[in-house]
Amino acid sequence: MSDRALIASIVCSVVILGALGAPVHAQTPSNCSKQPQTGTKRVPILSPPLAGVVTGTRRVQFYSSPNLHCPVRGVFVVPRDELVAYAQTRDGWSSVMYLNPSTGKDVSGWVRSARLKLTGTVGPKQ
Repeated sequence: MSDRALIASIVCSVVILGALGAPVHAQTPSNCSKQPQTGTKRVPILSPPLAGVVTGTRRVQFYSSPNLHCPVRGVFVVPRDELVAYAQTRDGWSSVMYLNPSTGKDVSGWVRSARLKLTGTVGPKQ
């Protein structure tokens, strides 16, 4: 292999790896603390908030932001748990709050909207 072909091969490899690495880097947990601005076109607020119930047969993971790379370890809900949804993104995420009926403790975060069945409003209608 000539020097010119070797250099061309290295440059092509670097460009390909750089292109593949860019989206991975953009999704690292360091971006998990960035919360999307609710009340925007991208993340409209649900007013009044909506009640929802978890569907399916498996637990639903909570995330610190609407990003699959940002799970909150050990925080999840199970089918038939009831949540309150405050906002939804257009790409399938819901900002929710869960109140544990046994302990009275609440947790807020993001879940995949596809796993929620909205059942009505919470609070007075406006």
